[in-house]
Amino acid sequence: MKYITTLLCFAVLMSCKSKLSKEEKETIAETASPVTVETAIGPLTLEAPFSSKSVTKNSKVIAWPEGQTPLAPEGFKVTRFADELEHPRWTYIAPNNDIFVTESNTKNSANRISLLRDNDNDGEIDERFVFKEGLNQPFGMLIINDTFYVANTDGLYSFPYTEGDTSLKGEGTKIVELSASGYNNHWTRNIITNKAKDKIYISVGSASNVGEQGMEKEDRRATILEVNLDGSGEITYASGLRNPVGMDWNPVTGELWTAVNERDKLGNNLVPDYITSVKKGGWYGWPYSYYGQINDPRWKDEPHQDLVDKAIMPDVPVGNHTASLGLTFYTADQFPETYKNGAFVGQHGSWNRAEFSGYKVLYVPFNNGKPQKPQDFLTGFIASEEESTVYGRPVCVAVAPDGSLLVNDDDAGIIWKVSAK
Repeated sequence: MKYITTLLCFAVLMSCKSKLSKEEKETIAETASPVTVETAIGPLTLEAPFSSKSVTKNSKVIAWPEGQTPLAPEGFKVTRFADELEHPRWTYIAPNNDIFVTESNTKNSANRISLLRDNDNDGEIDERFVFKEGLNQPFGMLIINDTFYVANTDGLYSFPYTEGDTSLKGEGTKIVELSASGYNNHWTRNIITNKAKDKIYISVGSASNVGEQGMEKEDRRATILEVNLDGSGEITYASGLRNPVGMDWNPVTGELWTAVNERDKLGNNLVPDYITSVKKGGWYGWPYSYYGQINDPRWKDEPHQDLVDKAIMPDVPVGNHTASLGLTFYTADQFPETYKNGAFVGQHGSWNRAEFSGYKVLYVPFNNGKPQKPQDFLTGFIASEEESTVYGRPVCVAVAPDGSLLVNDDDAGIIWKVSAK
């Protein structure tokens, strides 16, 4: 990585464990300069910390108007695949094409998994079952052989499973203990397996914004963990990832990729979320630095420069405070060839930016396994910027058995289906 311009050194700042005063923030804003870094898709200029105000602008979700759907590019159609779901956070397509949906939330969580079936392959749901209730903020799901795995916020659980089951029996066995504490929405735990199906990868977000609760609370947080199928042999696959959620394998290079929510309260336009390849043993900077070796000023008294110097530059910036949570590579054949092996990114949307960002699905083209500049794919979720109203908040993106794209609209309780005409 190379820096095109340099960020001026900060003078004397308090530890991240203390809040910076207004005067200290103003000094940083006045003495620091923007910095430009080189990402995998080209240069990115980042403004100086505190040069713009951090604001709170929560969205109010209103109902989709009758007959209205999100907007896809020319050549695609959008339909309701499922509705009347209670915060459908994540979708998992089983090997037999059963569609499992976790219904869970930060507060008042349904704590449920629903099973959807399209028996005649016509793209519409024929059967719907309550697969499992009484869970603890479930998110990621996975089937390997005769085991159904559920990633609750407090741990990874395994259940006996037979293909075709319409319910999950018993309480399950907790095979990996995970911290149930969390900042904002960092309760989600996603899971995927590898090609050999002998490992499970668990994404675990940070317990804080930038370590302000003390780093002892961040043990095994802001990481992707790797474990054996029985939960043994745990290693930290990668760390310094503030809130990694969506994970998938690059179909060309075989690299693990993830979508990451970056930190808050440095400004209206800091720090951009990103998607990135994940190197085994890699360190990505949180909480001491961002976008490589840009020191977070809140850690000036304890910069941990040895770690900062090793921080890996993320590959693809995807906007400021977009809450990019979903990630899937498109390997099906229904969409035009230009979409083959590219990545879709579900953006839940900002709550801390003067103008809304996110609230859409991005498409990131890949050329021979290398990312190109993102482009909007599914929009129309924002109802009124002035009134702070939105129709929904997309999260998970998953490729359906017929090659269409399923998009979980969390707060609207809908799963949208995007198909090629």
